[in-house]
Amino acid sequence: MTYVKLDRDALAWRVATRSAGGNCVQVAPAADMIAIRHSRRPDAEMIVYTRAEFQAFIDGAKDGEFDDLVK
Repeated sequence: MTYVKLDRDALAWRVATRSAGGNCVQVAPAADMIAIRHSRRPDAEMIVYTRAEFQAFIDGAKDGEFDDLVK
């Protein structure tokens, strides 16, 4: 495991255009990683993934791998 010190205020946080109600996940590129946080708790912990890990998640979501979690 590698620990990375990130300045959360310097990151370019984004929210999905389909999100609603302000209860959202935000993502930001962070060097060669992707940082994720909750929009309602921006100062709380961030989760940081490698680009390959994040891509694997996106691919799984697009393929419907997690659809059973929201039905």
